[in-house]
Amino acid sequence: MENLTIAQKLEALVKLQSIDSKIDEIKIIRGDLPEEVRDLEDELAGYETRLSKYEKDIATLDETIKGYKQGIKDSEKLIKKYEEQQKNVRNNREYDAITKEVELQQLEMQVFEKKIKESLQQGEFKKSDIEKTQTSLADRQKDLKNKQGELQVIIEESQDEEAKLVKDREKAIKQIEDRLLLSYDKLRSNVANGLAVVSVKRDACGGCFNTVPPQRQAEIRDRKKIIVCEHCGRILANVEMVLVEAKK
Repeated sequence: MENLTIAQKLEALVKLQSIDSKIDEIKIIRGDLPEEVRDLEDELAGYETRLSKYEKDIATLDETIKGYKQGIKDSEKLIKKYEEQQKNVRNNREYDAITKEVELQQLEMQVFEKKIKESLQQGEFKKSDIEKTQTSLADRQKDLKNKQGELQVIIEESQDEEAKLVKDREKAIKQIEDRLLLSYDKLRSNVANGLAVVSVKRDACGGCFNTVPPQRQAEIRDRKKIIVCEHCGRILANVEMVLVEAKK
């Protein structure tokens, strides 16, 4: 690889660019489908997480309600106990004290009943949210299935060609030194159309279409060094000659 001439390096880059452009065309045919599928998968995961949280919330509310009901039972037992004690009081002070304890437990029961009602109401809200989320989940699952089907059809139509191009790419990059390949990949990622290696056409860069001076074009033709466009940074591999038929 170290013994390759500049011309050979440029040819290797042109070949690699040709392969990558064909792979890009296949991806363009797929359009936004891969991204749409990923978005739907993320959305479904969000719905499932939400449903799991709702179910945990309902389970927590159920346990809380059980605790309140047990509190009511405990208060009822205490009230019965206090009522028995009232039968054996020795004076009004003891009677009043026990009566206050009974009233306190009755108040405690009212609080528990109120909290049970509130918790049941919260549970109904959660169940309503679960139904809505399950409906949305089912709808989006259908959308995902349809999108995955569309994407699979497109992938199956081009997978053989893409697999061959990937193998060709692996062979091509072996002919390019690491430093140059790194620059090429960086260029491709920074330009919208993925063209890192272009030709000069009609005296202009094939990437950004800015004019390339004649002296620069002569240096590109010589292929004694790698030249990049001073405007966009793309590698200028060759100069395409435009033949104009002379008028008779």
